[in-house]
Amino acid sequence: MTLPLFAPDDDPGPSFMALLRHAGHTPPVINGDVDARVAITHGTTVVAIRYADGAIMAGDRRATSGNLISHRTIEKVFPADRHSGVAIAGAAGPAIEMVKLFQLQLEHYEKVEGTALSLDGKANQLSQMVRNHLPAAMQGLAVVPLFAGYDVRRGQGRLFQYDVTGGRYEESNHAATGSGSLHAGTVVKLGYRDGLDREAAIDLAISALFQAADEDSATGGPDLVRGIYPTVATITAEGFTHVGNDEVAERFRNLIADLTVPGSLGGTEGSGT
Repeated sequence: MTLPLFAPDDDPGPSFMALLRHAGHTPPVINGDVDARVAITHGTTVVAIRYADGAIMAGDRRATSGNLISHRTIEKVFPADRHSGVAIAGAAGPAIEMVKLFQLQLEHYEKVEGTALSLDGKANQLSQMVRNHLPAAMQGLAVVPLFAGYDVRRGQGRLFQYDVTGGRYEESNHAATGSGSLHAGTVVKLGYRDGLDREAAIDLAISALFQAADEDSATGGPDLVRGIYPTVATITAEGFTHVGNDEVAERFRNLIADLTVPGSLGGTEGSGT
């Protein structure tokens, strides 16, 4: 395999997607409603919260195909590059492929230009990828991600939400997407305070996912039997870091202990049940 060579007036530049199009690697057009003919695996609920040191992203681990649980340990939160991350909701296959292309695009840009793309540039690039996916979304393969990162120029975390047409919307403090986003977003909205520290932001994120799982069958809660817990990651000046599974498990145990008080989850004391 040899590297392609381009004339100065025909160089696709730092855009990896332009390079793919120039080389003739364009995806085929999908005809018909795919979701109506085959079982499509879908990822569900993800949230992002801005806190004092940057941003936190979290996602449950359940994937569904219609009314069936197709996967219990799917990953929905990924690093985009050192200082940014992306969380997926929607058709899982295209979503994961989009994340991989997005990661490659950011790496390609940095290698060609010698510097990382700005956080706004990354958000715009992901917006374009979602927009280019619209024909597949119209056939039932919608992908709606969240994007978050630490803006090294501003010295703060920033969050971006998208719609299926590629619309990009920056959120001030928190964002959620997926089937349980209404419930998760409500919990975050009620519990958010300016200047949250890392521990408080993680607790708020896992509480949001716990409550979403309680209301939305497509969102998976903590599985204490199998040891499966939501994925949580922080994005700070030091970079993208996954929160350890042991820490997430401990925080869920504390949350459940706080909720499991007499009369809160079952019959009340003295009820005779």
